[in-house]
Amino acid sequence: MAIRLIRKTKDPVLRQVSREVKEISPPLIALMEDMVETMYAAEGVGLAAPQVGINKRIIVIDVQDENGLLKLINPEIVSGEGKECSVEGCLSFPGIAGEVERDESVTVRALTPEGKTVEICASGLLARALQHEIDHLDGILFVDRVIRFIESDEKE
Repeated sequence: MAIRLIRKTKDPVLRQVSREVKEISPPLIALMEDMVETMYAAEGVGLAAPQVGINKRIIVIDVQDENGLLKLINPEIVSGEGKECSVEGCLSFPGIAGEVERDESVTVRALTPEGKTVEICASGLLARALQHEIDHLDGILFVDRVIRFIESDEKE
């Protein structure tokens, strides 16, 4: 495993729509392990493959709840309900936080590293993290959705 460089702010890979994963292979599993190590080292709760420069539909999330560490391949939101506004930040935008409106609860379908299809029904921080990371796979950044910036240590 290795800690990878997290791509920042204006890196063009962050704006690309990620490609669907067609085959789960040992290099893909190794990438996911690197992403987990990178996320923990950066003290984040989620990381998407584009954030480490890889144009694939892969996310990892750990919001320290009963779901534990999630490693998801080709995740998609199949339903969402309610609206909730809360503060978000992003490892690709250090020092920046803002209020973002998202669905209060979501259902996400994805593949596990073992190739099993799972459906995750989530609310609270997990729902927010899933939406945030799936946005990354579509080239959408949290700063695109910010209603009001809270703090900023860097200029864009």
